[in-house]
Amino acid sequence: MKDYQAKVVSIFPVAKNIYYLLLESRELASVSNPGQFCNIKVSDSNYPFLRRPFSIADSFDDKVAFLFKVVGEGTLLLSKKKEGDLLSVLGPLGNSFFYNDDFEVGIILAGGLGIAPFYFLRRKFIEMKKSYLIFIGAKDNEMLVKYEFNEAIFATDLGDFGIKGTALDAFALYKEKLKDKKIKIFACGPNAMLQEIKKLSETLNVKAELSLEGPMACGFGICQGCAIKAADREGYYLICKDGPIFDSSKVII
Repeated sequence: MKDYQAKVVSIFPVAKNIYYLLLESRELASVSNPGQFCNIKVSDSNYPFLRRPFSIADSFDDKVAFLFKVVGEGTLLLSKKKEGDLLSVLGPLGNSFFYNDDFEVGIILAGGLGIAPFYFLRRKFIEMKKSYLIFIGAKDNEMLVKYEFNEAIFATDLGDFGIKGTALDAFALYKEKLKDKKIKIFACGPNAMLQEIKKLSETLNVKAELSLEGPMACGFGICQGCAIKAADREGYYLICKDGPIFDSSKVII
């Protein structure tokens, strides 16, 4: 973990109130892994006081990308950054996806902004020549992130783009075709979706890794604000320190 000064290369909207932020920092790019996150200081002043946590969306060459949604003053300030601006970026934080095991097909399930960490994971799959399928869901077409995901299977709750339903509904249509394949699920999205994926992994007897979110004020285990109940032992895990990537069997969502 280190505090980097990263330069804004570009920032642009990719869906309703959702932005893709590309930063230049060779050192940060060289030590980042899929699933990790960074805490970004969104202004040059002390307002807002706390940094904001964002999944590392992608990392390549000397670039690191983030995907974020404007939901308050902090993310609104971030959305107004310009090319050449410098940002204080603390990271990389947390653990990463484990994508080197012996599955035959990686199944990526993303709900809404949960697509964020999967640009990077997909890049690793391609480098390793791993087969994969991507299922992306959102409320409607306006909120659906399609940027650079031409191969994905899309779903919307309203049915105005792709399959009507969720990313899980879309996956259900392909599940039978994968019955003879050893699959592993990688997922990020709302907790209700992750609860269903946890059940699905148990039903199918397959591994599932979940990228969890929580109120991570510090990002490295000091504030204790992102506790989640453990399923495999007594007590709690901290999402920022023990995660944000968890085997689905180890947490109660």
